[in-house]
Amino acid sequence: MSLSLYSPLSISDQYTVQQLIEDITAKLDTADIFFGHGVDNALDEAVWLVSSQLHFDAGEIDDQLGQTVDAGDQQKISDILQRRINEHIPLAYLLKETWFGGYKFYIDERVIVPRSHIVSVIEDRFEPWSDSNNIKHVLDLCTGSGCIAIAIAHAFADATVDAVELSPGAIEVANINVRQHGLQHRVNVIHSDLFSELSGNQYDLIVSNPPYVGTEEMQSLPNEFLKEPNMALETGDEGLEIALEILAEAGKYLTPNGLLVMEVGNTAHALQQRFPDVPFMWLATYQEEDTVFALTTEELQKYADIFLQAINT
Repeated sequence: MSLSLYSPLSISDQYTVQQLIEDITAKLDTADIFFGHGVDNALDEAVWLVSSQLHFDAGEIDDQLGQTVDAGDQQKISDILQRRINEHIPLAYLLKETWFGGYKFYIDERVIVPRSHIVSVIEDRFEPWSDSNNIKHVLDLCTGSGCIAIAIAHAFADATVDAVELSPGAIEVANINVRQHGLQHRVNVIHSDLFSELSGNQYDLIVSNPPYVGTEEMQSLPNEFLKEPNMALETGDEGLEIALEILAEAGKYLTPNGLLVMEVGNTAHALQQRFPDVPFMWLATYQEEDTVFALTTEELQKYADIFLQAINT
């Protein structure tokens, strides 16, 4: 939506939280924007914006609806809303915050906005696909903001997590989040191109939400995605380039009873077509789609040569 079509919020001494949320929701509903970077609808985004700027928990919204909002806060919220609509910037970037797995994270344009389907698998402690009691050393590849690594550390109090990332900017964001969650002693942020700096390491669990957007799909994405780092999204024509590298190498870094859990999004179909004999185990998530799979150490080692050949062809 162009700047001329945005109508700023009316500033009023009698503006209540409820009226503010209703007006923001109406503006978002009629704007040409995409939801999906933290919430998937206008009302939830309006509540998120208002609660963040007025410093109350979104879960307390019912107790806040009748409160009046001072003019300064109204103007601040209106300015953020204007940028959200006119510039198609995901709200998480404007607020410098997001939520993942029930935990709050710092976020900015150096990383993608967390939205991995792996979150539901973490909440189930990777059961029944893995024995949660045996998960002591975990690797999170392509960690980005560190949200998956940190959520795993919260879910497994006795586990250490290596959070691997190639982007220097993303490493800075991940370290901010590790410090904010007080997990410096259990989450290690490592600058590495996938496994390159992990020689000799062995993990009970490897988790990854790597880039998996193909060239053609990238060109069709809503504008909000173009605000995110391209290197965190696009990888090769089919979107399988980095996934294949992980599949070819992961078996070397897993313990004998280990497990790889990876999200591949819309490239799931292409992956299954490419490797019809590989027994990808598609895990149930909130979205109930084939987007997250698991393979055991034995399976990865059995098919490693096939994955390697696919990289070289």
